[in-house]
Amino acid sequence: MAVKTKGTIVVAGSEMTISNPGKLLWPEMEITKLAFLEKLIELSPYLINYCARRYLTVIRYPNGIHGKSFYQKNCPDPIPGFVRTAEQNGIRYVVLDSLPTLVWLGNLACLEYHASCDRIGEPDKPTEWVLDIDPSLEEEPRIMEAAWLAGELLRSLGISAVPKTSGATGVQIIVPLQPDLTFDELRAVGRFVGDYLSRTHPKLFTIERMKRNRGDLIYFDYLQHYQGKTLSAPYTPRARAAASVSTPLTWEEVRADARPTAFHLLNIGERLRRHGDLLERAPVQNLRPILEFIRKK
Repeated sequence: MAVKTKGTIVVAGSEMTISNPGKLLWPEMEITKLAFLEKLIELSPYLINYCARRYLTVIRYPNGIHGKSFYQKNCPDPIPGFVRTAEQNGIRYVVLDSLPTLVWLGNLACLEYHASCDRIGEPDKPTEWVLDIDPSLEEEPRIMEAAWLAGELLRSLGISAVPKTSGATGVQIIVPLQPDLTFDELRAVGRFVGDYLSRTHPKLFTIERMKRNRGDLIYFDYLQHYQGKTLSAPYTPRARAAASVSTPLTWEEVRADARPTAFHLLNIGERLRRHGDLLERAPVQNLRPILEFIRKK
């Protein structure tokens, strides 16, 4: 029988109990809960930045990535005094805006962090546009080719974007925005881009929503970016054997066919020290001229 242990630590002035620090969460990578919390602290300036103003959904794995898991939207009880919450549609979400809150969630075995597309208190003025390049196959060697082609099309439209691994099998393309267009207006732009890609590269892309009807085509998902929906937050760990982390890439890395799982909890810190946050440095875009162009067609 495993021996349960616990200890008390102080994080940014807040005291909390850490339970079972030696529990293996990612067995293949030999990452224990204590090691995970250390990596979360390393990621905290980046992960918190992209979650702090969003409604947070976490995925909990109490017995590690190979055990049972569950999504959690409502803030679990008891709620420590340092945790802030925000309500939407009867759900009391955790506001991930501090290091103590992140460590508390990590101790609860919240291994994945998915942030809402809409910001708290700003329901229909997105500050980014996200396109999800989602493979139909678990192993898809063409995923970076697809991301590159989508990026090339955006560049031809004068749109600067940042590719990001989902940390699982796909790639997301993020365009920082002036808070001008609505989600519906962005969907119109996304439909235009997706239609073009699926017509130009019919053996690679589809905009078919039903997975069973896609075959081996890569889904260009412009619909997931919408009020009330979530996407994997930049720098969230993923419950995959590789302990992968959702990581912004350079377009050169995409062209060189970087693996979606190339960056993980054991090497993401070195990457951030070397390159910093590529997404934070991305220029803010104005897509209204593109929208007006599409409306005239």
